[in-house]
Amino acid sequence: MPAVPIGKILVTGANGYVSVWIVKTFLEHGFAVRGAVRSERKATYLGSLFQSYGDKFDVVVVEDITKDGAFDEAVKDVDGIVHTASPVGIIQGDAAELILPAVQGTVSILTSALKRGTSVQRIVWVGSAGSVFEEQPDSNLKAFTEADWNEPAIREVETKGATASGFAKYSASKTLAERAAWNFWNKYRAEVAWDLVVLNPTYVFGPILHDVDRPENLNASMRIFYDAAVADARDKETLATWGSSWVDVRDVGLAHVLAMQTPGAGGERIIISNDVYKLQDFVDIAHRLYPQLPAGSIDYDPTVATHYQVFDTSKQRKLFKINFCPMETMVKDTLEDFKARGWI
Repeated sequence: MPAVPIGKILVTGANGYVSVWIVKTFLEHGFAVRGAVRSERKATYLGSLFQSYGDKFDVVVVEDITKDGAFDEAVKDVDGIVHTASPVGIIQGDAAELILPAVQGTVSILTSALKRGTSVQRIVWVGSAGSVFEEQPDSNLKAFTEADWNEPAIREVETKGATASGFAKYSASKTLAERAAWNFWNKYRAEVAWDLVVLNPTYVFGPILHDVDRPENLNASMRIFYDAAVADARDKETLATWGSSWVDVRDVGLAHVLAMQTPGAGGERIIISNDVYKLQDFVDIAHRLYPQLPAGSIDYDPTVATHYQVFDTSKQRKLFKINFCPMETMVKDTLEDFKARGWI
């Protein structure tokens, strides 16, 4: 399968929490990067952030990613594409507000690559573990694999509509958009020179590079971290029982570079995850490093915690062999970032 050991990469949605780290990591590995964002203000921020890379980085504005031909110009003369642009967050209203832009944006970038991306060799589509896992009963816990799909989220949205949970709406949007990507590639794979890789990271935490002026405007995962470890905005029971699996944002950036460079990644769906956590794990480390921060649940015992969102990560280990950032380092680096911003 085609891979891109070096070259120019288009990163859509380049101003987001994860995508800024993706851009930075590609640049650090010698790639040239073209970022696509939705406004001139976001373009200006990225231009300033990556100014030291000179002509290795350029940015284009694509105001509406769902329009036909939205990326026709952006895909020209690039060797690979990382598609991160998609609505994020938990909405209270119609699930279509998330699902339609996610699916249409996916089809839009792939159509532009089909028609105009004559030099494109690989497309890495950024998904979510939310399209893989589902709620599990205590009596039948299992580790999720790349063969799993979050069908219950789709069914919940179909049956409950606007009253479905916010997380079900988000998960359904990621699941349906990923399916649209695979369906498109399978339909046109005989006509294109590029292949498709999908990365599905679990909850992503770590220092921030994107444009955020205050904690209230953090992305969803980092707001969860901040509220638990810094703001004391979670009750003790939630801290001790709520959790999932996690990965450092810098490792996610590296995973995208490796997904572009690794021949065997072509045509694969790959979970990206480090380990499990409960929120209290973050709180314990944060309180030890900064005693003025909340202590949370002093009765928490990590050795007896039940984890419901565990993933089989054998495929990522085989393909990428990432030496993942330890939780202690992630929390320390994140809190140092918060402190530098005056948030601690």
